[in-house]
Amino acid sequence: MSIPANKSGLFYLLFSGLISLNGHAALTSDSVKLYTPYTNISVPPGESIDYSIDIINDGSDIEDVSLSLNGLPRGWNYDMKSGSYNIRQLSVLPDGKRNFNLRVDVPLKVNKGSYRFSVVARNLDVLPLVVNVSEKGTFKTEFTSEQANMQGHAGSTFTFNVALMNRTAEKQLYSLRADAGRGWDVVFKPNYKQATSVEIEANSSEKFNVDIHPPDLVTAGTYSIPVSAVTNTTSAELVLEVVITGSYDMELTTPTGLLSTSVTAGDEKTLELLVRNIGTAELTDISLNSTTPVDWEVVFDPKKINKLEADNSSIVKATVKVPRKAITGDYATRIDARTPEVSSTLSFRIAVKTPVLFGWIGIAIIIVAIGSVYYLFRKYGRR
Repeated sequence: MSIPANKSGLFYLLFSGLISLNGHAALTSDSVKLYTPYTNISVPPGESIDYSIDIINDGSDIEDVSLSLNGLPRGWNYDMKSGSYNIRQLSVLPDGKRNFNLRVDVPLKVNKGSYRFSVVARNLDVLPLVVNVSEKGTFKTEFTSEQANMQGHAGSTFTFNVALMNRTAEKQLYSLRADAGRGWDVVFKPNYKQATSVEIEANSSEKFNVDIHPPDLVTAGTYSIPVSAVTNTTSAELVLEVVITGSYDMELTTPTGLLSTSVTAGDEKTLELLVRNIGTAELTDISLNSTTPVDWEVVFDPKKINKLEADNSSIVKATVKVPRKAITGDYATRIDARTPEVSSTLSFRIAVKTPVLFGWIGIAIIIVAIGSVYYLFRKYGRR
């Protein structure tokens, strides 16, 4: 049968349309769908996104679903897993559902904006996804401290809590350095142990302590201590500030410098002590104590010095009471002056003498003994 020429064109168009429709049907399927609730999300640079995606098979046949990603930006990484396995295809039973996880890693070095890509179930369905990067990414290191300024006296140890952030796409081994003046001691303590370097994973941070010890003769003032973390590709610096209020130092002596005296057993002796503030900071609550031989007693007046300014001194009277039964000889008495910050000690030598009365009694006893011997010799010696 022949077809009229005017109808042959129409037949061709219908035939082409049928092929086109059949071809579309070969690319998609109404029975298989991809589903996730998170199709448009916002994240910062360096974030990892975990999608939970369902493959839904509403058909009456088993479907072998091949999976891939289309349009993922360059430099972005991903993996697809079902359970503990990396997958590229899943088989789904009729009227069934299978789940898999898609992990997408947003790089650190990325511009702010919206990024579109798709999960493709080949010849079956396409799941479009949108990731909005909230800010422009960086490739740098950050060195910070919540409190970069501390105050204390010269004998203090200043402990700073710091955080080192690796905002790069690679693991970094940082060399830890300090640019402190002569006599300053700066100690880095990652994992609470002294170290000169620390290793930090990409897009991760490490918190640790920095201990700063001032020199012994440091004067009051404000000091800046730069510390840095350095690699071949990146570095960061943090300036720590130490405010020294002054140094604590004290001397306990006597006005004359003499550290010895004598006393008669059973008597008491009052000593003058000189407490001198030789530091640059004020001393408060200076207490005085003694260590003496058994049964000895030392009474201080005053017992405590409430306040002593720098370069000033104060006189304290110490009354030493020696027991009557003390044997003649030299004794050492230790006296301490101390505050919570500093202390000073001196050792005083005290010579104990026998009372004069005891001496005369001893002489009398000797004379009586000699007289008795002489009498006996005269009376009975010639017999």
